[in-house]
Amino acid sequence: MDALDRLRALCLALPETTERLSHGEPTWFVRDKKTFVMFADHHHDDRLAFWCAAPPGAQEELVSEDPERFFRPPYVGHRGWLGVYLDVEVDWPEVAEIVADAYRQIAPKSLIARMP
Repeated sequence: MDALDRLRALCLALPETTERLSHGEPTWFVRDKKTFVMFADHHHDDRLAFWCAAPPGAQEELVSEDPERFFRPPYVGHRGWLGVYLDVEVDWPEVAEIVADAYRQIAPKSLIARMP
């Protein structure tokens, strides 16, 4: 399974999540309205990554801890979103937690209560 397929599986496992193209890239939405994860296949640079909503302070902490794996994405980084590189050795259990945290930032409480 490639990185996109693994990311897709993580996102679509969450309640009332849909996928569609946005800005030419696969993007995942809560209730088909609010974005929580965006795939970035060499979209603004030569890297494979995804961008996602993140809890307050997470972006700064992760980027400073490991800038080889995490970054501040363009356009949404100023809102605290996190960029995660997928062209390095990926810790998929950690990515699953990051995706779940992104969902929790965007989804209503009723959907968060239904998370696996």
